[in-house]
Amino acid sequence: MTAADKELSHMPVTATHTSLVFEFPQIAEDAGLSVTFHRTLRVPDDETTYGLPPSLGAFSLSNEREGAGILMPMWQSEACWLSFSTSRPFDSMPFLVKVGAGSVNAVTGGRWTPEPDFEAEDYFEVPEQPWLDGFCTGHNVVRQFVAMPLGGGYTVEEQLVDAPATGGIHLSVYPLKKSVWEQRSRGDVDHGMVFNCCGVPGDMGLGAGGSITQSIATPVEPHDNWDLTAGLSTFVRTVNTQQWQAITGEPPHTSPLTIEEYRAYGFPWFERYDDTLARQGSESLAAVSTVRQVGAKTGHDPLPDNGGFDPPKPIVVGP
Repeated sequence: MTAADKELSHMPVTATHTSLVFEFPQIAEDAGLSVTFHRTLRVPDDETTYGLPPSLGAFSLSNEREGAGILMPMWQSEACWLSFSTSRPFDSMPFLVKVGAGSVNAVTGGRWTPEPDFEAEDYFEVPEQPWLDGFCTGHNVVRQFVAMPLGGGYTVEEQLVDAPATGGIHLSVYPLKKSVWEQRSRGDVDHGMVFNCCGVPGDMGLGAGGSITQSIATPVEPHDNWDLTAGLSTFVRTVNTQQWQAITGEPPHTSPLTIEEYRAYGFPWFERYDDTLARQGSESLAAVSTVRQVGAKTGHDPLPDNGGFDPPKPIVVGP
């Protein structure tokens, strides 16, 4: 965790067994956002752009036994996506959210900072963006978040930042200003919306996996509506399963499913109907080598069972 993150975290972020809860009681009693990390199928890294694979259950979270931070275990090559839910889903109270893969912003590919850069639009707004499955590499396309050990050049962070990689996942959340929140709660103000988520040995970072169809919505909330003095930031340290067991004394969670096992269970695929103005994607993230491509350059096979397949017709969800 950087000094800036610690300085921003002037109020605690609650870690449950499966979610992070950001609460802002100084704004409103029910002003809160939950972030859940979902285990999912790793889609093949091939020429196909796949639909959204579903959750196979939430990753376990645990407070570290030593030092500040939160632990999350991941198997090498395991895939992850994030979901975001507000405490007032029916009122659609928005939050500004930033996600960093180590020291890289997952939306723009720029250097991670906990504070938003409104010019670069290095953030997104919830609930307009309910999920985030990967790095924003193009229009309606993301590269899936795939866990890889640090030190081999597989992670996006190691490719874009000329500094020792930290791995893990950074999160920063900002609420609306109290005055704006109260006006929205009373229904006095139009929402303004135009339309209806090198470290210690054993630490993991996020590499770029296969392509998934997902749009990252362009922010629409006026900048002045956000309370930049009330932001909360935290760091999730992603570790391999051996390190997880050594630190927590708990066995690792269930092994990732292979594509064959996944298909045998008949899990569905999804596509989110979204009429928002999707971003074009980050040029720097689009230029990053995927985990498969890095392995090919070094003569390794970091992604076993990566064969392509024809996914079933997705279930359309959305507003």
